[in-house]
Amino acid sequence: MVFPHLVLDDRRAKANGTYPVIIRVTHNRRTAAFPVGVSIKKEHWDEHNSTLLKSHPNFKSLHSAITNAYHKVQKSTEGLLDNQQFTLKALKEKIRVQPVIEVEATKPLTFNEYSNRLINDLYQNNKVGNAIVYQTSVNRLISFANFAELMFEQINYRFLENFKSKLVSDGVKPNTISNYFRTIRAIFNKAIKEKLVSKDAYYFTDIAFKPERTAKRAITKEEIIKFATYDAVLNKPEWDAKNYFMLSFSLIGISFTDLAYLKPSNIKSGRLQYKRRKTGKRYDIRLTTEALAIFKNYCNESGTYLLPIMPNAIKEDGVEAKNIILQWIKTTNKYLKRISGNLEIGEVTTYVARHTWATLAKRMGYSNELIAEAMGHQYGNRTTAIYLDDFEKDIVDGLNLNLQKSVYS
Repeated sequence: MVFPHLVLDDRRAKANGTYPVIIRVTHNRRTAAFPVGVSIKKEHWDEHNSTLLKSHPNFKSLHSAITNAYHKVQKSTEGLLDNQQFTLKALKEKIRVQPVIEVEATKPLTFNEYSNRLINDLYQNNKVGNAIVYQTSVNRLISFANFAELMFEQINYRFLENFKSKLVSDGVKPNTISNYFRTIRAIFNKAIKEKLVSKDAYYFTDIAFKPERTAKRAITKEEIIKFATYDAVLNKPEWDAKNYFMLSFSLIGISFTDLAYLKPSNIKSGRLQYKRRKTGKRYDIRLTTEALAIFKNYCNESGTYLLPIMPNAIKEDGVEAKNIILQWIKTTNKYLKRISGNLEIGEVTTYVARHTWATLAKRMGYSNELIAEAMGHQYGNRTTAIYLDDFEKDIVDGLNLNLQKSVYS
């Protein structure tokens, strides 16, 4: 017997503490899940009866969406069974052609509902970082609006100006405000492309929000030498923080996220080979003596990863993994700040390693093209980029080796 079953997927927590409602179909011991596009908190879900509790503030609209989605999957399932054509693959194809959620002509989709759908899609596509950015911006806007259901048409010029003024008065930094507006603008653009919102409701061209230029975050050669020789207590958080910073500096400013995910398989013939999670760019870096020594400090700790940051059994790039890394960055920065305070040098964070590497390379006389190539950015004309690709390893290896010698020798 095949029948759809509504489930609150408590394996995929969102940043706001909600979980997606899915429709699970099982056939021949295999299961397929179909997202409804609705996310709620556990306290609003009746697990025994597989239904939304009436205590939810948006019960009416969400219950209607869940019910409609369930009936659609149920109808598709019954149709395939009647024609003796049922397979999970066939059901997926039918649902793909005829989406689970449809917008009723009589009921416009709210900003809340549409945003939740986009965020759910990002989570489903394992784009957790983007999902969190969207969720944070949407939460801030809805909190300001103070409406249970915010309509697109309500987000007009005056609304956006008031929202911006409120953020400024709350002391939110200009770059954060800019990020909120860019995200909300992206949601509008997607809704307009889907013809859910009229182009006339787009007011972002009339709103001025200027991000601040990010201050350069680099320390001097003398300061990083002091940092490299700082005597941290072995196996204490300060010691780990120093190691992770210097490892990032030794590996051409590798990000903390990429550092956390490194595995023994990433090291081949004395080189570190990995793909940057943010951009997909592939790196092939010769391991310096200093980098190898730091990795060796942790080699006795058995685990999937080279460093004791991520748990062994973790879904990579999932919500839990993202939160673990964010907490590690916060803790590491706390101890980096303590070290820089003790040394009386410029404030150090995990990101300063990357800026410092680039700044010192520039001061040593290396070209912008070569520095950009080493760090994974394209600079200059295409011919130069092709030239650097051909000689990338040797040239970049030499640059990094000379830079490390200037600090450690």
